[in-house]
Amino acid sequence: MFANTYPDRAEIGKLTAEMLLEIKAVHFRADEPYTLASGLKAPVYIDCRMLISYPRIRSALMDFAVATLYRNVGFEKFDAVAGGETAGIPFAAWIAERMGLPMQYVRKKPKGYGRDAQIEGVISEGQRVLLVEDLTTDGGSKLKFAEAIRKAGASCDHTLVVFFYDVFEGSVENLQKHGVSLHHLATWQDVLAAARAGNHFDTETLNQVQSFLDDPLAWSKDRGGIYEVPGT
Repeated sequence: MFANTYPDRAEIGKLTAEMLLEIKAVHFRADEPYTLASGLKAPVYIDCRMLISYPRIRSALMDFAVATLYRNVGFEKFDAVAGGETAGIPFAAWIAERMGLPMQYVRKKPKGYGRDAQIEGVISEGQRVLLVEDLTTDGGSKLKFAEAIRKAGASCDHTLVVFFYDVFEGSVENLQKHGVSLHHLATWQDVLAAARAGNHFDTETLNQVQSFLDDPLAWSKDRGGIYEVPGT
């Protein structure tokens, strides 16, 4: 049962980061950078999908998520919760259950056969829908999901993610410009601080991660990756 008392934003970020490190969802590798789906070269990689296999941790994080929404938005501000295909679907289900709300999920594009549906589940005119995904870099894909929800006649003014990169300038502002407010539990700075405190990685690796966070596009360019803001 969800309690209406909850930690403040800084404590939620710290605890979320520690949980992600504990289950090894966080990977730092500066000598052989990861190539992300966007083409960005990065010394960091995070796999929030791993949370589905850790019921105690995922339960705590979903409590944090609901607390964040209640604090930032309000207690009676949503009529439904929609998960973005595919990683957002389980998180949306757990949040919908805690908030006592119906759930849908949104495809990246219409199904292409049958009803050609892009949204699965019941969505109605004027419904206030919360969009949920596992993470975001610059928020681009959130706008596409929000557009699909709005096209169906509902409103989508808020999106929640477990993890926000928070390294690309203007990401939050771009979402706000399109009428979507972003809510999140942790960022790379939260994870880096927790990694330093817990001695999870060597000093040189942590310093390279900090260098990436300070200027991710330049870091990527120097290593042959893209140097424009990705859209996820």
